[in-house]
Amino acid sequence: MTITDAPPATRPAKRRIVLSVLLWLLLAPGALWFLGRAFGLERGMLIMLFAGTPFVAAWTWIPFLIALVAKRWAAAAVAGLVAFGMAVCVLPRALPDFDKGPTEGVELRVLTANLLFSGADPAQIVQLVRDNDVAVLAVQEFTPRGEEALKAAGLTELLPYQQLAPEYGASGSGLYSRYPLTDPGSRRNDGGFQQAFGTIQPPGAAPVYLESVHPLAPAHPTMFAGWRTDLREQLPADAGRTPRILLGDFNATLDHRVLRELIDTGYRDAADAVGKGLVPSWPSRAGMNGLVTIDHVLVDERIGVRDVEVHDVTESDHRAVFASLTVPAAS
Repeated sequence: MTITDAPPATRPAKRRIVLSVLLWLLLAPGALWFLGRAFGLERGMLIMLFAGTPFVAAWTWIPFLIALVAKRWAAAAVAGLVAFGMAVCVLPRALPDFDKGPTEGVELRVLTANLLFSGADPAQIVQLVRDNDVAVLAVQEFTPRGEEALKAAGLTELLPYQQLAPEYGASGSGLYSRYPLTDPGSRRNDGGFQQAFGTIQPPGAAPVYLESVHPLAPAHPTMFAGWRTDLREQLPADAGRTPRILLGDFNATLDHRVLRELIDTGYRDAADAVGKGLVPSWPSRAGMNGLVTIDHVLVDERIGVRDVEVHDVTESDHRAVFASLTVPAAS
C-alpha cells in the first residue's frame, strides 16, 4: 500500500508526528543557547556567537507561539521556559534600574570612542565633546596621525590634560581631560593593546580613576585565550580604594560571562543602569547603527548614572558612548 493509499485516520497522525518533531527541532537550538548563556559556556566560536544572544532571545518566542497554536503542550511548556529564561537574561538591559547609584555628588561627563585607526572624523569627535560638555574623553585605536588631527581640530583647547599612548595600527590609547591627571600612565595588556589611565579630581569631588579599556577582540581562534585573559586582568572594583571608571571598547557584551564577572566585582554598566543596555555600538558602517553592544562605561557602585547616549561617528566602525555620572563629593 502506498502513502497515498494510507487510511484517512493514519495521515493526520503522521502529520501530528511530523509537526511535533519539527517543533522540538525548532526549540532545541534556543534551549541549548539558553543553557550556554546561563552557565557561561562561551568557548571557541561560541564567544562571537554569544554576542547575538538578544536576537536569539527574540527568536525563542516563535517556537513557543507555534507550540501553543498547535496545542503541543509539552513543547509549549519547554519553549515557554526557554523564552522566559532568555528574557530574564536580556530584557533587564532595556529597563532602567531602580538603583542607578548615588544621586548626590558632583556631575562628571565622559565619552569613549574607538577611532578605527584614527580614521574617525576628528571635528565630529571634538563637536561631541563640546556639545555634551565632556570632561574626560577615552579613545582607542589611537595613532600619531590621530593625535595630530584631534589637536588641529581643537580638542586640546577643551581638554588640555592628556595621557596619550598613540601607536600605528589598532593598539594605541589615550585619555583627554579637563582636569589635571595624577599618576598617569599606560599599560599594555596581554593582547598587545595600550590602556591609558589616570586619576582626576573635579572641583568639589573626591579623586576618580579612569582607564581607556581595549582588550583583544575574539576575532580568530588564536585570539580567544588572549581575549579572556585581557578581560580577566581588567582592574576590579575595590571599595577600599579610589572609585574607578573603566570605559572603552571591551570587545564583549553583557552576554559574556567574563565581562559579567568583572562587573560583579563592584561595577555597574552605565547603559544597563538607565535601560539602554541593548543600544548597539558595533559595527557602525555604511548606514548601519550596529548589531551588538561592545562599547561600555563601567562605573564603581559608589558612582551614580544619570544618563547615557550613543552617537554615530563618521568613518569609525564603532559608535561613541557618552555617560553623565555622579561621582562622590570630597569629604
